[in-house]
Amino acid sequence: MLFRVVLAVAVLVIFVYGLVDVIRTDGRLTRGISKPAWIIVMIVLPVVGAILWLLIGRPRGKGPARPAPRHPIAPDDDPDFLRNLEVRRRKQAETARLKKLKEDLEAKEKSDGGPAGSGPDSPGPHAGKDKGHSGAAGDTSTPDADTHDTGDVK
Repeated sequence: MLFRVVLAVAVLVIFVYGLVDVIRTDGRLTRGISKPAWIIVMIVLPVVGAILWLLIGRPRGKGPARPAPRHPIAPDDDPDFLRNLEVRRRKQAETARLKKLKEDLEAKEKSDGGPAGSGPDSPGPHAGKDKGHSGAAGDTSTPDADTHDTGDVK
């Protein structure tokens, strides 16, 4: 009689331990069959299912891997922050380089007497742009704006 009680308690302990272990294990880590299938096997065949789970289905290693809780980390320990910082630094350096090149180009144009095509023999920057304007006394329209993109950084 004592043997039957001990056997029943052992079966119950193995069944409960196996079922709880299956439920707590991440579904991607189970081996053999899927997690819901392991739960069904555990319920239909309590002792055999628990033994099969412990021998075959349970993930190998230290046990179920628990993800570390996400908490704020210092900026100097955050790889995303450091990566973005480097990208931002490169963009600022490129912007400064382009600004300097633009200033150098404008200074060179001023020292050469203006942009190419603005010499005394050329018709000038607004020649031919007044086509279609009536030239009436009350006309306050301005010449058409240059619409092509030069790619200048502002």
